[in-house]
Amino acid sequence: MNLDLTAEEQAFREEARDWLRSNLPTDERPPEGQEMREFDLAWQRTLFDGGWAGINWPAEFGGRGLSDIQQMIWYEEFAKADPPFTLANSCTFVGNMHGGPTLIVNGTDEQKAEYLPQILKGEKVWCQGFSEPGAGSDLAGLSTKAEIDGDHLVVTGQKTWTSYAHVADLQELLVRTDPDAPKHKGITWVVCDMRTPGIEIRPIQTMSHVTDFAEVFYDEVRIPLTNVVGGINNGWRTAMSTLSFERGTGFMADQVELASTVERLVELAKVRTGPDGRRPAIQDDEIRRRLAVARAEVAALKAMTIAGISRTARSGMPGPEGSMIRLFHGELHQRVYQLALDIVGPEALRLTPVDGEGVWTGPYLQSFAYTIGGGTTDIQRNIVGERVLGLPRA
Repeated sequence: MNLDLTAEEQAFREEARDWLRSNLPTDERPPEGQEMREFDLAWQRTLFDGGWAGINWPAEFGGRGLSDIQQMIWYEEFAKADPPFTLANSCTFVGNMHGGPTLIVNGTDEQKAEYLPQILKGEKVWCQGFSEPGAGSDLAGLSTKAEIDGDHLVVTGQKTWTSYAHVADLQELLVRTDPDAPKHKGITWVVCDMRTPGIEIRPIQTMSHVTDFAEVFYDEVRIPLTNVVGGINNGWRTAMSTLSFERGTGFMADQVELASTVERLVELAKVRTGPDGRRPAIQDDEIRRRLAVARAEVAALKAMTIAGISRTARSGMPGPEGSMIRLFHGELHQRVYQLALDIVGPEALRLTPVDGEGVWTGPYLQSFAYTIGGGTTDIQRNIVGERVLGLPRA
């Protein structure tokens, strides 16, 4: 695998760098609520107007039709531009990285024409209705039911841990349409309008003091059958394509930002007092060792992602190897932010910035989600064992 950039890719990097220099917002992103939604959608619209939305989406669906490598280059240049916000936590994430790619692969022509332009132009926010109180890691155990009534599905049940549900317009929703089928069968993937009568949204505040999760309740919610994606009772296959994008290339922005965080920690360790209270932290053998390991591991993560991109380019669809990336990334994310707290010391407990220095407690607390969301580390290990290594099912 050749990791050197082509002349075309290098030119793309310079183009991205120049555009970001002139167009990157300087205002802080509001942490939650309608103000956050408006900020994220405005940035998405700016990307669209500048020709930077859907870099790796096919041109026929409004994207630029470029490679995943060029998408990664874009993320690298964004991180280097020292932005006042991150891409990974944007409320446009689900539309851009889940809903849109899933529709491109599985949607009808009518669904693509309706939803894809809205995503790219920053007109709609999507959320994900997969997890339930009794079906988180065991997604196939979901029980939210949908009965066919004429030309509609009638949905009753509950979803939880639904990011940005309270500001979302649309939802990628998994429902059980055949309760008598084996649990991986009888599931349907459907687009749900979040303003449909019968939907109740209850926000959940996380331990990082941000309200971006929610419980969602459905009381005989009527969804047109034309909103079904991939066919009735074929939702498990459709959902696996959604999760393949998430586990493979969906978190590229987060991976690049994590590498940037490690470099910030190296610089911070040069000026912060170490554990002995006298020398800079960078002179402490253990801190220096952990920084070196973190640098090596984010480089390994990048190499794994590029290898995954290469496989996807040949096969046309992300494979189960994406679970290796998701597993390694989630645990590495936690190690990096634990290291950050050890370098910063007691001041890391601040939840608001002082003297222009960013805060670390919120991201540290948020890091615990990285080994849960999108499938726990145990689920990822099972996928790697069974589908990559060919081991017998546990």
